[in-house]
Amino acid sequence: MRQYRRTAAVLSAVFMGLGQLYNRQYAKGIAFIVFYATALFYAFTKLEHAIWGIVTLGETKQHFEVVGKITKKVPGDHSIFLMIQGLITIFVVILAVYLFIMNIRDAYQGGKLREEGKPLNGIGATLKFIADKKFPHLIITIPLVFVFFFSVLPILFSVLIAFTNYNNTHEPPGQLVDWQGFRAFKDLLGLSQWAHTFLGVFSWTMLWAVLSTFTTFFGGFAVALLVQQRNIRFKSFFRAIYMIPFAIPAFLSLLIMRNLFNAEFGPINSMLLKFGIEGPQWLSDPVWAKVTIVIVNLWLGFPISMLLIIGILTTIPRDLYEAAEVDGASAFYKFRKITFPSVMFSLAPIVIGQFAGNINNFNVIYLMSGGGPVNSEYQFAGHTDILITWLYSLSITNGRYNFAAVVSIFLFLIIAGFAILSFRRTRSFREDDMLR
Repeated sequence: MRQYRRTAAVLSAVFMGLGQLYNRQYAKGIAFIVFYATALFYAFTKLEHAIWGIVTLGETKQHFEVVGKITKKVPGDHSIFLMIQGLITIFVVILAVYLFIMNIRDAYQGGKLREEGKPLNGIGATLKFIADKKFPHLIITIPLVFVFFFSVLPILFSVLIAFTNYNNTHEPPGQLVDWQGFRAFKDLLGLSQWAHTFLGVFSWTMLWAVLSTFTTFFGGFAVALLVQQRNIRFKSFFRAIYMIPFAIPAFLSLLIMRNLFNAEFGPINSMLLKFGIEGPQWLSDPVWAKVTIVIVNLWLGFPISMLLIIGILTTIPRDLYEAAEVDGASAFYKFRKITFPSVMFSLAPIVIGQFAGNINNFNVIYLMSGGGPVNSEYQFAGHTDILITWLYSLSITNGRYNFAAVVSIFLFLIIAGFAILSFRRTRSFREDDMLR
């Protein structure tokens, strides 16, 4: 028996598509050959420059030359563009290599079918097979491409920036960016003032994430329990009223709240003053600013938790409560043994997601306090800044892009690590894994 599979695989390894031609899959073979020729041309014309760009980040900066009596601007290398172009080129080449390997595998499988005397699929049968059996994979491929270029690529780009000296003094094209290794990490964690800022902002970020998640979840839980009481009338009306904070755009609500809590001209302090009470400096005092932000976030966030919990409460069988009442169980015991476990079974992953989201809750902090009040002991950060708003200040406002990239790496590790570990420990995940 001839070894069709081996011959087809070797031919496809020599040049993509030859194995398919050998297996008499002419349309597929020609398509692979055209793709491979295009990929080779792209690699030969782009790959060397891409590697050079990433390794050197450019060699000539933009400068001016005097030619006769005319001053001429000579364009130079743009380090950031070179890095981005290099990443894209390398990704395209990696994709081509992956398809090249799959081409060898496809040729091998085709040769195996020939050895077994089975017919090989033509182009029509292949397209029909993809439409029937691989349709979900086909549909998900397009979003994956967008995820790759708009999520994975920016993440890798920010990781690379952390190992450079890219800041407001090394900004292309006027200046070139150089690789600096772990220097930005050492400065952020080693220099006293930077380390003090990082530890302070990190501590408040974690405290903020815990408080904001706890208050919105249990605030929504409390309202849901009250609304679902048997003797409460007009339940639909109360549900609609409590959903108003969620229905109003958060951007508008936060700007209104900022004016309400204005210590000098805000209506809250003006009302307190009529009762002889001098209102606090809501957004000017470090402690009160943090308290105010947590309160405003509670007002904005509890409706969605309330709505989710109401939906779960309606699915809990009444038999469980009736059996507990027959046994003389108290209201707290029923809550602890029936209501709370039932809600957490469904909502534990969502609570984890809310915690991770609150670590990156940029809008509430930025629109309410702008990170203030100012902290003279911090570098480019205020008392209420969390890591994400500090990152914004470092990059957009102050041009410390390499430090901002380091902070973004820490943010990614914190959120990804916490989310993965916590989600895997939830009961819903363990039971779903057991069912598989």
